Amino acid sequence: MALRTIVTEGDPILRKSCRPVNEVTDRIRMILDDMVDTMREAQGVGLAAPQVGIMRRMFVAEPEPEAEEKKVWYFVDPEIIAQEGEEEGEEACLSVPELYGKVIRPAKITIRGLDRDGNMQEETFEGFAARVMCHEYDHLDGILYPDKAEQMFRAGEENPEEEEKAQ
Repeated sequence: MALRTIVTEGDPILRKSCRPVNEVTDRIRMILDDMVDTMREAQGVGLAAPQVGIMRRMFVAEPEPEAEEKKVWYFVDPEIIAQEGEEEGEEACLSVPELYGKVIRPAKITIRGLDRDGNMQEETFEGFAARVMCHEYDHLDGILYPDKAEQMFRAGEENPEEEEKAQ
């Protein structure tokens, strides 16, 4: 596999909507595999195709990289078909280095799309996994998490709310 360059904020490609893939080919599988390697090398939990300069509707996610049995999710031409509740949580992004923010996301989602082999899958995610899937899904429509963040912080700086709780 090959590591790909991660596109960072300021590059106009991150603000564009992606085109459908329509069919999972060997080339698409190779790109997905490269995306997994790139995500892991960068110590991320998800990576969308536009983040590596490919304007196609697909992303990979590994929301529990420390789990004993690692599970990588592949979504090609995904669609969020249901969502419920909401949760506020911290997010960061490989394409927005050195920042993190507080974002409200659905607490639970159901997403449908093709897997790495081109088979239709429909999965439900909750909590952090739902947050990861929504975050990557937004990339496919040119949306970055700071667009939805209620607050932004620089990495290494104390979150003022967390500092107050500690006192």
